[in-house]
Amino acid sequence: MNIAIFPGSFDPITNAHIDILERALPLFDKIYIAIGVNSAKKSFLSYETRRKILENIFESKKDKVVIDNYEGLTINYCQRVNAKFILRGIRNVSDFEYEQPISQNNQLIDEHIQTIFLISSPGFSHISSTIVREIYNNGGDLSKLVPKEVIDLISQRP
Repeated sequence: MNIAIFPGSFDPITNAHIDILERALPLFDKIYIAIGVNSAKKSFLSYETRRKILENIFESKKDKVVIDNYEGLTINYCQRVNAKFILRGIRNVSDFEYEQPISQNNQLIDEHIQTIFLISSPGFSHISSTIVREIYNNGGDLSKLVPKEVIDLISQRP
């Protein structure tokens, strides 16, 4: 069984993340969307909210998509769930330069786990969770950047 993980904070998940996941679904038997949890880091959305958003978005694909969380090294999480692939989206050269040494070090730890890079589709490379948070914090329109499920839940924030 070809199992991949798609790790990230998803704080919040964006249309660019969805694009990568949708395009990766035919490539794998199962994809774990692995929400990295760092208790020392202040999140925009709680872990519970991020999980709920992801569960709502991928409700119709639960046979292939598992929502989970992890702490620590991504490669160790791969080993725990028997994933042989780490899925990463690449928007630009900076993303590649960031991801390349992580991938190479992961291969040193476990040579059987490969990183698969998918290039952003046209029209998505400008989207990041950081930019989404900045636009939200300044009252901007997020409708072209994030799924409706994100807008619905963040509109309930105090």
